[in-house]
Amino acid sequence: MQKQDIAKAGLVLADAFQHDEMWQRFFKPDATLERKGLLFQAPVRYCHRYGGVTATSGNLEGIAAYVVGDGRENTGLRFLLSGAVFSGLRAMSACTRLARQQERIFRPLEEDRVSHMGGTRHLYLMVLGVATAFQGQGLGTKLMKALVEESEQAGIPIYLETQTETNVQWYEKLGFRQIKQVTLPVINLPQWELVREPGT
Repeated sequence: MQKQDIAKAGLVLADAFQHDEMWQRFFKPDATLERKGLLFQAPVRYCHRYGGVTATSGNLEGIAAYVVGDGRENTGLRFLLSGAVFSGLRAMSACTRLARQQERIFRPLEEDRVSHMGGTRHLYLMVLGVATAFQGQGLGTKLMKALVEESEQAGIPIYLETQTETNVQWYEKLGFRQIKQVTLPVINLPQWELVREPGT
């Protein structure tokens, strides 16, 4: 995916997660898809600069954004340099007050990722989504298989979190194992932490 595709990728992810319970709480009811897309541009910008962003095709029906590191590299400076911070700030008018508590809400996931993977080079899947019009066509599996192949070639594990319990079974079919289930503070929603070792 090219840098000029970041805005469209944000829209694809905003569409993909429009019915997700967690993200429904973050956005105002009247927030447009375009404004929501600005927030989703943030992880895409970050991963485009410091990792990779894979799309199903040039039409960007689905997006997977990831970084490769040792679990301790997601610093505020790197977010600033990638432009991710500015995308997030521009999206704030579409967000509820809850969105301003993101750091507190997601801190347990960051701490767990460092605890599980800190010091171990791995591929961290930050976000994966398929536009609603293309869901159920195997495009998510296509994206994941591309990441698994990259993981296998590099000989490093993949680490991710998901907020949907049915996704856990889907990831397990791709060789992932569940490490931990947590409940996020403030929003009281569950998250599952998973890892896939190379050769699985």
